[in-house]
Amino acid sequence: MLRIKRLYTFMLQTFLPLFIMTFGICLFIVLMQFLWRFIDDLVGKGLDMSVLGEMFLYAALSLIPMALPLAILLASLMTFGNLGERLELLAMKSAGVSLIHIMRPLMVLIIVVSISAFFFQNNAMPVIQVKLYTLLNSIRNKSPELEIPEGSFYTGITNFNVYVKEKDKKTGLLKDMMIYDYSNGFNNARVILADSGRLKTSDDKLFLVLTMYDGESFENLDPKKTNRGQTAVPYRRETFKSKEVLIEFDANFNRYDESLMANMYVGKDLKDLQLSIDSMSFRLDSINQLNARSVYNNSYKRSINQSQPVPHSEEEKEEIDFKEFMRSNEVRAHEASQINFDKYYAEQTASGKVSVLNRVKSSIDNTRSDYLFRGANIGAEGNTLRRHKTEWHKKFTLSVACLLFFFIGAPLGAIIRKGGLGVPVVISVLLFIFYYIIDNIGFKMAKEGVWAAWQGMWLSTAVLAPMGIFLTYKAVNDSVILNADTYINALKNLIGKRSNRKVDMKEVIIFNPDYRIVSGRLQQLIGDCKHYLSSHKRWTNYFSFWKQGGKDPIAQQLSDQVEAIVEELGNSNQILVINKLMDYPIMSGYYQMNFDINPTWGLIIAILFPIGLPFYLLATYKRKLLRHDVKVVLRTSEELMQIITS
Repeated sequence: MLRIKRLYTFMLQTFLPLFIMTFGICLFIVLMQFLWRFIDDLVGKGLDMSVLGEMFLYAALSLIPMALPLAILLASLMTFGNLGERLELLAMKSAGVSLIHIMRPLMVLIIVVSISAFFFQNNAMPVIQVKLYTLLNSIRNKSPELEIPEGSFYTGITNFNVYVKEKDKKTGLLKDMMIYDYSNGFNNARVILADSGRLKTSDDKLFLVLTMYDGESFENLDPKKTNRGQTAVPYRRETFKSKEVLIEFDANFNRYDESLMANMYVGKDLKDLQLSIDSMSFRLDSINQLNARSVYNNSYKRSINQSQPVPHSEEEKEEIDFKEFMRSNEVRAHEASQINFDKYYAEQTASGKVSVLNRVKSSIDNTRSDYLFRGANIGAEGNTLRRHKTEWHKKFTLSVACLLFFFIGAPLGAIIRKGGLGVPVVISVLLFIFYYIIDNIGFKMAKEGVWAAWQGMWLSTAVLAPMGIFLTYKAVNDSVILNADTYINALKNLIGKRSNRKVDMKEVIIFNPDYRIVSGRLQQLIGDCKHYLSSHKRWTNYFSFWKQGGKDPIAQQLSDQVEAIVEELGNSNQILVINKLMDYPIMSGYYQMNFDINPTWGLIIAILFPIGLPFYLLATYKRKLLRHDVKVVLRTSEELMQIITS
């Protein structure tokens, strides 16, 4: 019988509630952002709650790819932050359980989530996007709900401007109405004034019925239809007690056909996208080949030698090999270079020159227009092809982003050891904003054709993957990366800033130092320091430095001797000895390199001069500081020797 370990059950019970909570919060936030983006298209349309609910459902499902990675990042960060803050993570490690073993059940869960996200992105997302965008276009093109304001012209009715001075809110009566009817054109507008009126929608919601009382109308008549001999424009004026005007106004909600959107890249899965990419790539290559042939075929070099075979029809173009055709063009180009066009132009008369220039200008204009049209056609085809390619890669980036954010959030939570909704939320939002910016930069570069589609769509993954590997490595090795003292000390070691030594006198001394043995060590240290200063120069040969691997074993021996003497005399009960020990410098971190390097690799770096030179200059500077420390060690040892012997 399959049994799950208690540790795995505990981790799943800790992570899942937080993941569900953070996913709901993130989905709600991105849904509000979607609402603010399309709020102008929704307000004033009089939409039913069923339509709004359907739109929000499709919007929420379409925003899952944006909310899911952020929820995984925040949940993993909070989970391991809570474990670290409650010392539960420390207890697990104390029991011999590694961090990778602790993360194992969540890794399996995230892999399942990532695989599910891929199938969701490939199978469900095309259907959701088609329905969402079709519904949004239907809502965007729906006529707004009729709401005529007071004291201003209302232009929401096509070809009509309506002005109402006052409205009776109880009866709905419109008072002091002024209507401009532009149905027959702006110059033939009809003006209607009425003391009052009512406006209502027909039962089928296809027309507006405007009923007006006690008013008059004025309109110009078309002089072509009345009396063409009159210079004055005829008009018609009408006074009425009651008048009804029928206005076309479709207030129904009409859904668009989803098949139009389904043929676009947003409505295709991987298989359909690949088929479209293959067909469009073949079509684009064919267009480019035809354009290339057209450029050579229509150039002036072609018409120099009419005896050369030139294809005229499509059948002839298919029969003549393209390479032979290009070779013949090269021959004609060579012949064209032998003709003196300036001499030919100078021999023409004035009218002939004008005729030549006009023909040339006309030919250039036609060629330019043709090339612009061909370029626009190729640009449109290329843009459609790039959008299909970016959508193809987008099917995979969501799953990879889920994995990356888990391997960033979980180690980071184990390092900072802060739970709750404070620090984790701040860090998660900053990381996600960074990811979102990088992802958008890559997407726009790929969409515009600046980068290849795979380069742009996988840019965010290439940036975040090293971060996830680094954080996981540091968390597994219990490295401190958010401690300011760590970076300050590293900077001090880099620039060679010496730390002060502090030695405290012990209240209880178990073993007193043997001053006779210490004196011998001091004598040896003094001799070694003098030998080092006499044999080691401030500057060393560049290739010798790298051949040694950037190491200084003698300096390492001097540092070990100093530390042994300090440890031995630290048990002394003499205040002068303790004070003099604090004059010894801390020599660690002052060797030629802060890291060990193989001599073979050292020679390779030395050959790569631009890479090896900065390290060599830094090591030379630190070598100078090391010589100063050795001098301090020599002087301090001599003074300490005098104190011990006295």
